[in-house]
Amino acid sequence: MANTKRNIRKIGIYPKVKFNLKLKMITLISLLLVGICITFALFLHHFLSKTIEDQMGKRALSVAQSIANIPEIKNAFSLGDPSLVIQDIVTPIQEEVGAEFIVVGNRNGTRYSHPDANKIGKKMVGGDNDRALLHGQSYISKKEGSLGLSIRGKAPIYANQEIIGVVSVGFLNDSIQDIITNQSKSIWYTLGIIVLIGIIGAIIISYHIKRLLYNMEPEEISHLYLQNEAILQSTHEGIIAIDHNGFITTINSAAMQILQCKQDYDYKKTSIEQILPAITDSREEIFHDREMVLGDQVVLVNQTPVYSENVITGAVITFRKKSELQKITEELSRIKQYANAQRAQTHEHSNKLHIILGLLLNNKIKEAIHFIKKENNLQSERLKFLTENVTDPLIHALLLGKSNQALELGVTLSINPYSQLTYKLSEAQQDAILTSLGNIIENAFEAVKNNMEKERNVSIFFTDIGKEVVFEIEDSGAGVEQKDIPHLFEQGFSTKPGVHHGTGLALSKQAVYAVGGEIILEEAELGGAYFIISIPKELGG
Repeated sequence: MANTKRNIRKIGIYPKVKFNLKLKMITLISLLLVGICITFALFLHHFLSKTIEDQMGKRALSVAQSIANIPEIKNAFSLGDPSLVIQDIVTPIQEEVGAEFIVVGNRNGTRYSHPDANKIGKKMVGGDNDRALLHGQSYISKKEGSLGLSIRGKAPIYANQEIIGVVSVGFLNDSIQDIITNQSKSIWYTLGIIVLIGIIGAIIISYHIKRLLYNMEPEEISHLYLQNEAILQSTHEGIIAIDHNGFITTINSAAMQILQCKQDYDYKKTSIEQILPAITDSREEIFHDREMVLGDQVVLVNQTPVYSENVITGAVITFRKKSELQKITEELSRIKQYANAQRAQTHEHSNKLHIILGLLLNNKIKEAIHFIKKENNLQSERLKFLTENVTDPLIHALLLGKSNQALELGVTLSINPYSQLTYKLSEAQQDAILTSLGNIIENAFEAVKNNMEKERNVSIFFTDIGKEVVFEIEDSGAGVEQKDIPHLFEQGFSTKPGVHHGTGLALSKQAVYAVGGEIILEEAELGGAYFIISIPKELGG
């Protein structure tokens, strides 16, 4: 690879690279880390400053409130010189709590204590005592005092429920900023180490990625990719090319993804049947948008033969996911079933009108009336049963339509009188039942339509008693041969003659399995096929 790269560069095929990939990765990752760390550090510094100032303010206020409640200080206000008592009380407290000052003053703001004894007896500075002296509030303030800008805790002193003075406990702003600075240093050191580690990591990552890319630059990779993969990778469809023997010659990444193939395995010279068993063996057949199940994906498949001098040398198979169109497909399938049922009902109604007309023309009025009442009773009983026992409107309509279709085909479709479906199905459960039930009943009609008239029987039983919704469909057809049972639900497998069969049961199985249910085949008492559809009421049940 490296030799090829050097040779191609010599002849100037690769585009010119302005910036080395390693340099770009190191620079961009480093800038990102530095930007994040600086932003985070500024936020932490602001948060830390705010937190420390709040804590110091609350600490000052707590000390001020405690001092204001000391009985000795309250009693000292009645002495001739309160400062002689108060100064001795607050001095050790100030040293213990680490405050810059503790000042006790009277209602006029005259100091009775101060760290500087020369200032005792003078007026308190700051002008922020009114809330305590006039309104009796305890609070935190930030003002310029005789010692400088400080955060203060103020508390009023009460005696006999009257305000007699105020306590001011303060921490100088300069001291607080020193604390914040010392705390912030550790943050900056830590973030600096993180940035350094990040830059080293960026260097290691860039060298590793460069080595994985065979020391090629992004511009070089994209240019080579476009040259070699332009045709295959210009579409999101899966593309597989095979030779005349059915061996894979080309497969693109989209196909491997849809088929869930191993990405690190070379599928060239692998038989197409190993990963696409549903594809026909004929290389001459042309088909478009044929619906198939590949793995757990429903796809639309196209096949086009490849000719060379009028001789088939292989075929190109393309397919795309149909998951986003699955619901629409099922809706159209059901509409087709409903249309067939309506056609059958119309045909049956036309036949009965002709019978009634013949009876009336032959003046057999009593027979005509009897026939009409009989048919009306049959229709009424059928409709009444489905209305009372099937609350889902779409399944109700499907069963009614299949009943009419059975009459047209001369098939006896019987629904067990103990059947019921009153459980409210989710949309996914409803779709699964409509798809599977419609396809299996249709297959049952196909299985019995060539029997003797008395042997064209299809029976249905359904119930929602218990934790599952269960449908049982049994027919009197020829049944399924033992050798065909393992392949019954495979896409493309069918016991019917002709082409374009083998899709219904595969779609039914996929729809039922998607909602946690299952379809199984059992032995039938009528001698034909006996399918059981079971869907848990709760997904995952």
